[in-house]
Amino acid sequence: MITELNERSREIFRFIVDTYLETGQPVASRTISRVAGIALSPASIRNTMADLEDMGLLYAPHTSAGRIPTQHGLRFYIDGLMEIGGLTAGERKKIETSCASAGNTVNEVLEQATNLLSGLSSCASLVVAPKANTAIRQIQFMPLEPRRVLVIIVMENGMVENRIMDVPENVPPASLIAASNYLNSRLAGKTLLQTQKEVTEDIRQNQTHLDALTADLVQRGIALPIQNIKAKGTGYMIVRGQSHLLEDVKALEDLHRARTLLGYLEEQEMMLSLLESMGNAEGVKIFIGSENKIFNQSGWSLIIAPYKSVNQKIIGAIGVIGPTRLDYDRIIPMVDYTSRIINRLLGDS
Repeated sequence: MITELNERSREIFRFIVDTYLETGQPVASRTISRVAGIALSPASIRNTMADLEDMGLLYAPHTSAGRIPTQHGLRFYIDGLMEIGGLTAGERKKIETSCASAGNTVNEVLEQATNLLSGLSSCASLVVAPKANTAIRQIQFMPLEPRRVLVIIVMENGMVENRIMDVPENVPPASLIAASNYLNSRLAGKTLLQTQKEVTEDIRQNQTHLDALTADLVQRGIALPIQNIKAKGTGYMIVRGQSHLLEDVKALEDLHRARTLLGYLEEQEMMLSLLESMGNAEGVKIFIGSENKIFNQSGWSLIIAPYKSVNQKIIGAIGVIGPTRLDYDRIIPMVDYTSRIINRLLGDS
């Protein structure tokens, strides 16, 4: 479609979208005629705007004399006309240092990254990652008290699950070590559910060469995080800055849309399906309005980028949600850079 627009139409359309994204207000022909470099009468500009409206790129909200971009128009602008800016050195440094100093676990890094993105973008931000489909890197049993053991599970994506398990009194340290060694020898990139299935079958066929106490530790240790998943859902999700979604509310309809979106953000299973919509995408993906099946209404946009494990598998995504008039040219590189920093930290962990 971009080839169908002459230079004048592109210039006027870009100005309308840029102005709308900055102000949120419809743009009238008289406003455009005052811009240096657009030497056209208001009548000529109105004719061009009418052509853009016929192409489905603009529309007039209510009875306004001005025009704003349609969802289709925003997609056209982002894909073909927008000039993406870069982050300042200060912004890059802030993202790097904040994520790197967040803590020793990936959970802490993701928490900090989500808070940071919300603050920098003045939008809601989120992280989503599956758990049951995530491979395990290591599991360890550590004594706490005479009848309690700490089970530490490190996932391939760097997330750490800590669970306390009741055990018979004074379990020998050798049994805890044997249980850890057995599970770690069987993990080899398998998921929690795969590991549990294989361990259960080994014990049933008496192929573990473990004594009864150690075999019980193994079965119960691998079952703990799976029980937690079933209780809390199949994934890990952080949402921060939800209050920003209410800042652009100007009418009752806007409030209804904001409340609906806030409800969606509470639905963990629904938000985890974002990863499915990403597929094997590299870099940032942008969903405008109803382009995303999760947001079955216009008015919101999602800018999201995947982050990967050491073996380059997509294991989660981080992004920003806000009104469709987002500051795309600033937020796109912000989300992209944050996901790259997370990738780097995961590779170092």
